[in-house]
Amino acid sequence: MTFLKKTIITLQKQKEDNDKITMLTAYDYSTAKIMDSVGIDCMLVGDSLGMVMLGYENTLSVTMEDMIHHTKAVARGTKDALVLADMPFMSYQQSIYDAVVNAGRLVKEGHAEAVKLEGGAEFSPHIEAIVRASIPVVGHLGLLPQSLNKLGGYGVQGKGYISAKKLVDDALAIQKAGVCAIVLECVPALLARLLTRILDVPTIGIGAGPYCDGQVLVYQDMLSIYSEFKPKFVKTYAEIGCDMKAAFSSYIRDVKDVKFPAEEHGFKIDDSVISQLNSQYGLER
Repeated sequence: MTFLKKTIITLQKQKEDNDKITMLTAYDYSTAKIMDSVGIDCMLVGDSLGMVMLGYENTLSVTMEDMIHHTKAVARGTKDALVLADMPFMSYQQSIYDAVVNAGRLVKEGHAEAVKLEGGAEFSPHIEAIVRASIPVVGHLGLLPQSLNKLGGYGVQGKGYISAKKLVDDALAIQKAGVCAIVLECVPALLARLLTRILDVPTIGIGAGPYCDGQVLVYQDMLSIYSEFKPKFVKTYAEIGCDMKAAFSSYIRDVKDVKFPAEEHGFKIDDSVISQLNSQYGLER
């Protein structure tokens, strides 16, 4: 199948045309190639790789080197989808200078085509500076995994008037600062609908209901590969984790029972060569 190369302009047009945007996380070349081949609009190299790929307890330990390494792999496997990379914890929070430099590294070294950062109005100056450097920025509001310690855990955001109003104000502020889209995580569906209506840029939901301009999921969640926990908002599309366990178990049995490798999995050598070697080293055939 042939698809047109997706850009931030593509995503904006999809919002205007009411054509839902599809986004999934990707962290490696092989997975990226598969996703790209079926026409996914955007691949997010998320800092969630810390948990699902590197085994960290949360996203806070992910480094710029981690993000660059995985983003390069995804970019090499992608021809059509937009490649979006997360800015990891403390890669932009300390200063505007750091924000621009590290966003630039994700583009220049990692070959990302846009970067994503968490936070509201307080990061408007950082967003403006990155955009001035000709790097598209996607915002992220609602549940902010990098603010886990400040929030006190994972939970729905914006349920009360004050917190909902702040979320709306933050969305408008970062839109003004220049974001090209906003991810809404763990936000009540009707609040996400309100945001989608008032914002000019696309909204991408994860646990934010059906009214956003698009959706994103961690692919290990939707395929039941990551088993530590399953968020309420995840739909299971295949039990790949179970299939992997069954396949690995079958392999173990076959090796131990000498059923693998079979004759068809090997390579032949002339009997005379083996006979000569057996004689030379005193072995019986």
